[in-house]
Amino acid sequence: MKFCGLFVLMLTLTVLGQQEVDLDVGQMLDSAQDWAEENLNEGLLRSLPEVDRDQVEKFLHQFQDQLQTNCVLDLAALNATAKFVLPLLDNHPETQPYAAWLRSRLDYFEVAEELRQQTPPPKPTPGQPPKPEVNPSSSAERKMWKQKLSQRERPLAANALVSKLKSIFTAEQVPEQLVWLAEVESGFNPKARSPAGAGGLFQLMPATAKDLGLRRWPFDQRYQVESSAQGAARYLKRLHAQFGDWPLALAAYNAGEGKVRGLLKNSSTQSFDAIAMALPAETQMFVPKVEATVLRREGVSLAKLRLPKN
Repeated sequence: MKFCGLFVLMLTLTVLGQQEVDLDVGQMLDSAQDWAEENLNEGLLRSLPEVDRDQVEKFLHQFQDQLQTNCVLDLAALNATAKFVLPLLDNHPETQPYAAWLRSRLDYFEVAEELRQQTPPPKPTPGQPPKPEVNPSSSAERKMWKQKLSQRERPLAANALVSKLKSIFTAEQVPEQLVWLAEVESGFNPKARSPAGAGGLFQLMPATAKDLGLRRWPFDQRYQVESSAQGAARYLKRLHAQFGDWPLALAAYNAGEGKVRGLLKNSSTQSFDAIAMALPAETQMFVPKVEATVLRREGVSLAKLRLPKN
């Protein structure tokens, strides 16, 4: 990928060198990286045997689509497939970043299955089509995640990173406890990558990283510990200033500012719980999981987090 991006850059510089123009090198680097990602990322799964590739691609598309619907309980249907796909991704260096991303989300399927078992199916109406399942409440999801994580040990990778990440978050005036967002997003694996293109410890999307001042070429700063932490902290601080509390800020971190802002506009109360069921299934899972993780690791709820003073 880097070689092809470099080739494009060199070719462009050669052409522009024959003209009397001002060259914005930073803009050129971003253009080269954009070209490389658009044209080369589709080939990552080609390292898999063809029979495995078909199953993996089918699952990843299903999962990505399901994460964007509103029904949390539907994720339960992908539980067995996810556990089958994970070792396939793990067996090849090229797809291991996807494996890291998926591994940190296996418990989404497990929690969805447990919630489905606790949620009675809707009563059928004679002569009418089956009614859709009703999402569990935010309080039910919050309780389930607390139970799920109550005995979970911290990832081994966190031991070498948490102290460094906390100092970065504090310097950016963001509560240091939120560094555990990296456990939820990537399992503290800096190489993690989602099929949608998010990358690094804190799973920043390319456009978000660019907006935060992170360079993506000749090396992608999203995959560097310090740079990704600075970017994530700045983004969280911006979102908190906009939405006023951490659950909403985290919802916007996951689903997008526009999505959260639009739902709040039509809501009678300005809270995560008020809009949760209208958010994508991933976000409905993500926010209570982050809260349960912070509570497990730091013994503090999101409501009690305070911005560090200068």
